[in-house]
Amino acid sequence: MKLEIKGLTKAYGKKQALKGLNITLTEGVYGFLGPNGAGKSTFMNILTGNLQATSGQILYDEEDIVKLGRNFRGILGYMPQQQALYPNFSATGFLSYVAALRDMKKSRAKERIPKVLSQVGLSDVAEEKICSFSGGMKQRLLIAQAVLDEPKILVLDEPTAGLDPKQRIAIRNLISEISAGKIVIIATHVVTDVESVANRILLIREGEMLADSTREELNASLSGHVWELQVPEEQLERVVGREDYLIGNISREGKILFVRVISDKEPDDYVFMSVRPGLEDVYLYYFKE
Repeated sequence: MKLEIKGLTKAYGKKQALKGLNITLTEGVYGFLGPNGAGKSTFMNILTGNLQATSGQILYDEEDIVKLGRNFRGILGYMPQQQALYPNFSATGFLSYVAALRDMKKSRAKERIPKVLSQVGLSDVAEEKICSFSGGMKQRLLIAQAVLDEPKILVLDEPTAGLDPKQRIAIRNLISEISAGKIVIIATHVVTDVESVANRILLIREGEMLADSTREELNASLSGHVWELQVPEEQLERVVGREDYLIGNISREGKILFVRVISDKEPDDYVFMSVRPGLEDVYLYYFKE
């Protein structure tokens, strides 16, 4: 199973949303990480058939997905960012509706719906109206509809948007559980969404791929660039104002602040120590935000 993106571009007038993406994906979980406006959603809308590319192509096992048409959509599961749900439907009713849209046989839908509701932990509210669901429950229902027909490719757009930390962890664990045997693409700007579940991290900015690597390799690439400074509180503004520092975390012990900075040069003031880079440091370094 292989998904190849070759020279993919998308233009909106003079604006280039995608600038010649080239990626090869096989079985595994991929984190598409980038700020809002980076091109993540544009790419996913092309992959799911909601947008037409300006140039380039996407191949699934050497065949163009545009030519595959309905056959490709049959192996694709998509969880949109927006919770476009019908509030007066029950969870079972909504999944039955999705099954009908996907032309699933009634016998298969009847078999699959209880299974996916169990997978996402919604069996006990299967007949309750969606309007009574919490944000986390709605996100789990969106995942349920995406995996209803056992897709080979699963696309998740900001799967934990608007959720509290406990719900985020639950959704990430669920993604890990359902990812076996699939190509899973998670598009997000939230580092923690992909840090623990993605096999590979793809960094995208302004329609261009900046990096395609493992988390460990990306972190290692910043070795010797991340520092913790001990800064008197009255001098914090001086440190924050330096153009050669990207500021990460700031913590306090009494009147001393511990400031995590990313810099291409070793600090030349204050007491400091080199610290191990993390994916949040990588994000700051590549996207400067």
